[in-house]
Amino acid sequence: MTDTRRGPAALLVMEEERRADVYPTHVLDEIGELAHWQGPALTRDALGRDPGVLEGVEVLLTGWGAPVLDADLLAHAPELKAVLVAAGSVRHLTTPEFWARGIPIVSAAAANARPVAEFTLGQILLGLKQVHRLGREAAAARRYPRDPRVAGGYGSRVGLFGLGQIGRLVAEHLRRFDVEVLACDPVVEPAVARGWGIRLTGIEELFASCDVVSVHAPLLPETEGVVNGPLVSLLPEGATLVNTARGAVLNEPEVIGVLRDRPDLTAVLDVTFPEPPDPLSPLFTLPNVVLTPHLAGAMGRERARLGELVRDELRRLVCGDPLLHAVEPAVAATRA
Repeated sequence: MTDTRRGPAALLVMEEERRADVYPTHVLDEIGELAHWQGPALTRDALGRDPGVLEGVEVLLTGWGAPVLDADLLAHAPELKAVLVAAGSVRHLTTPEFWARGIPIVSAAAANARPVAEFTLGQILLGLKQVHRLGREAAAARRYPRDPRVAGGYGSRVGLFGLGQIGRLVAEHLRRFDVEVLACDPVVEPAVARGWGIRLTGIEELFASCDVVSVHAPLLPETEGVVNGPLVSLLPEGATLVNTARGAVLNEPEVIGVLRDRPDLTAVLDVTFPEPPDPLSPLFTLPNVVLTPHLAGAMGRERARLGELVRDELRRLVCGDPLLHAVEPAVAATRA
């Protein structure tokens, strides 16, 4: 990191493990042309041991392992003008004291949404062909089924529980296919959904009528455990449930009970609660559960998109242009 003594004073604080992925050399070099580095990159713990380094910092760059923006941190950062977060939610690092300062905060949720939506699309298409179910049944029987009945990718229904950034992006991907997209989201107006090519419906119809249901709801008090046993039991024969949102949106004990009773169903769970599951959890042994270790979001080289979004927002900040990914307090509270 070269100190160019141009632009605002910037400091990068995040965990070391993913730092090089999120902020690869080309991104750091380009940031260095827009700002000057107040010091070397730090972890949250290192910053806690020497908070005085924040004196004079105008732009805080961060990502996974971000420091909590509480009164103590803010007291050491009187010149802070912006926080740019190369990660999704800013909910757990913002505080009332931070919002009271009126400092803009940027989230890279839009960049992280892309791989989640791509992963989800892949699982939806596999679900419509019932790949996981037919694969396990063929392995158990040691023969292929004859003329299996599958929904397929023509005229089938796909349900999206939640139309936030990721849900809308999944719907956009699905517009390339000959499927009907239904969704349940209480804050989206039907006319707006129709403009996205989506028909809004109630949650029970969503589960009862869709060949694949994909969960994209944030974890809020009103959504905790909302996908319960009675809902999942409504799924049509051979249906697939996909969860890339938060594990606690599912009432796992009830859902596990339904999956035991309904071997025709498949659950693709990229998130669980707790995460990872307890080693003795039935999720590891149920044949109709596909567990993936929270890999739908940005992994490896995909993470550079988050740093590039932060770089682009820093350029807008330096040029006096409006920020495209600034998060408002009300929105921050509803993001997972």
